[in-house]
Amino acid sequence: MEFIKAESIVALHNPGVCSRQLLNPDNSQSSRVTITEVHLEPGACQPRHTHESSEQIWYAFAGSGRLLLAEGEEPFRAGDVVRFADGDVHGLMNDGETAFVYLSVTAPPIHFGYAYREKK
Repeated sequence: MEFIKAESIVALHNPGVCSRQLLNPDNSQSSRVTITEVHLEPGACQPRHTHESSEQIWYAFAGSGRLLLAEGEEPFRAGDVVRFADGDVHGLMNDGETAFVYLSVTAPPIHFGYAYREKK
């Protein structure tokens, strides 16, 4: 069993985006999954990108936004779930008036530090 205390969870930051690394290769022995809680302020964006060797599942907790896909955009709101297969182009724009919060599950795990400017 592993127990990860709240005070040991690292948050990664880009302008308008906070990514709390709940379970990842840096704080867990899990070799199967990364779990991340992501907060986007109104107007914040995660640009389109891919993960060539991992799939991701996002569950939206709060807010509304637009998924940025290879071929356009789709609404994404609290309660929705989306799955991206290996190599799928994806991103997110918070076009709502409140914070957008989602949970991301990535398998196999990824060290996401490369994608963020600041680590706290």
